[in-house]
Amino acid sequence: MPAHFDTEAEDAKLAAVHQREEEDLTRILAEKNGLPYTDLSIVPLNMDAIRVVSEKDAQEAQAVAFDKNGRHLMLAIRTPENDALKQLLHTLQTDGFEVEQYLISQNSYELAMKRYEDLSLAKSATAGVFNISDDELHKLSEELNTLPALRAHLTQVLTERKQSEVSLLFEYVIAAAFGMKASDIHLEPEDGMARLRFRLDGVLQDVFSFDPHAYKLLNSRIKILSGLKLNITDRAQDGRFSVVLGGTEVEIRTSLIPGNYGESIVMRILNSNDIKLTLDNKGIHPKLLKRLREEVKRPNGMLLTTGPTGSGKTTTLYAFLSEIYSPGIKIITLEDPVEYHLQGIVQTQVNNEDYTFASGLRSVLRQDPDIIMVGEIRDAEVAETAIQAALTGHFVLTTLHTNNAAGTFPRLVDLGADPKSFASAITVAMAQRLVRTLNPETRSMRPATDEEKKTMEKIFENLTDETLRPANFDMVGAANPKDADDSGYKGRTGLYEAVFMDEELGVFLRDNPSEGDIAKNVARQGYLTMAQDGVLKALAGETTLEEVFSVVDLPRG
Repeated sequence: MPAHFDTEAEDAKLAAVHQREEEDLTRILAEKNGLPYTDLSIVPLNMDAIRVVSEKDAQEAQAVAFDKNGRHLMLAIRTPENDALKQLLHTLQTDGFEVEQYLISQNSYELAMKRYEDLSLAKSATAGVFNISDDELHKLSEELNTLPALRAHLTQVLTERKQSEVSLLFEYVIAAAFGMKASDIHLEPEDGMARLRFRLDGVLQDVFSFDPHAYKLLNSRIKILSGLKLNITDRAQDGRFSVVLGGTEVEIRTSLIPGNYGESIVMRILNSNDIKLTLDNKGIHPKLLKRLREEVKRPNGMLLTTGPTGSGKTTTLYAFLSEIYSPGIKIITLEDPVEYHLQGIVQTQVNNEDYTFASGLRSVLRQDPDIIMVGEIRDAEVAETAIQAALTGHFVLTTLHTNNAAGTFPRLVDLGADPKSFASAITVAMAQRLVRTLNPETRSMRPATDEEKKTMEKIFENLTDETLRPANFDMVGAANPKDADDSGYKGRTGLYEAVFMDEELGVFLRDNPSEGDIAKNVARQGYLTMAQDGVLKALAGETTLEEVFSVVDLPRG
């Protein structure tokens, strides 16, 4: 029996080969003419941009505007040698547009021209802001507040292959990120697919896998929204865009880096509505909180909070600023970058060129501030200037990278600071970590193992305030997930410890003691260490020992 020859399939394969050849030729011609190349079959078209050039002008000039950001217009052209194109460029420039030209194939041009049919149905978008109404985004974020719900919506869009596919995909991803209170969105291309992940309560979680075509659409959409170059794929790019949610403009910072299979994309969501800017709900132990509130009211001195990246140091400083702000004092910040905007406070952003932490701090001191927040002490110059500011009538809040509160002082010495100045300049050295909290609706308690009991007893061995010691170590919090997508946790809280300057410690620090010796010296102050704070939270069912032990140093031996 003769084999059936599938003519349609062969024709489709042949057409695909011809299409690839046409795109390859266009790419070569673009390089020859010194123009960037793009393929409009994988780039979302902005209907506001298409409106800028009439259909008649687009036909005569063989050029279609495919995106715009403010007065910056991206124009796709068939050939630079076209008199009508020269006239169109002149008209656009006269109208105040800054035009960036891209060379495209005939297929791309025809695809773009078809979109003129959709113009009457398309809504106008706000330049620089994600094109979705506040009400619609709010409704979607409530709908897509679980991973199964998001997966179902994404699968439906990709199955139906809608014309508005890329817009819907991106709307769903953004809305779900808000609905689940994700802090970051990761899009990571791999061999034959691209992995979508959300950072939920500090932990990355797999969400969905896109095919390469969908990834390219999303990549282009994100680049256009973030004001990034479409044709640059071999080096890192950073951008941003904003989304209006609940009447508030939420900033989303975009970072792209080149990888083996495409550009890895991370979008950091800076939603001030999700940030706890009061000290009362940050999980600080009442004894420590009472003392901290007294210390930050001093007219001069320095409060340092330490910990690794992502441990919530800057948010804690924001909470202190919100607590102590009043119309009678001037507060200036130096940040890299400014993450959240605070009412009544002058916030400035360093650029690591002509406005660094060091030069910025010197400038800030000439602005007659009462309180200064320095995003991070990174070098000797900043350390010395910050200490001098604390010695000359200013209260300074800042951060440092160390493992614990006691390690603050040796770290400052490593940066060139004089230990003899610590007693007069430094008021408080804090350290913190973030741990996930158990979902109050599903959490349970479990018996602690013998090994865990021994570890907890060891942790509380050096506690000098007996009123803080737990009655027993029998039961601890346990996660109770509802399903495979549920972790059993919901939200995060902080673990804190602090060292307060007193006369004995000031004298002790003059000889530059080790971190371990400092920790032994300040145990007499009677405050909890981060490990002790974490164990108390696990015993109270707020979190688990597994969470606590994953972020704090455990006693040896």
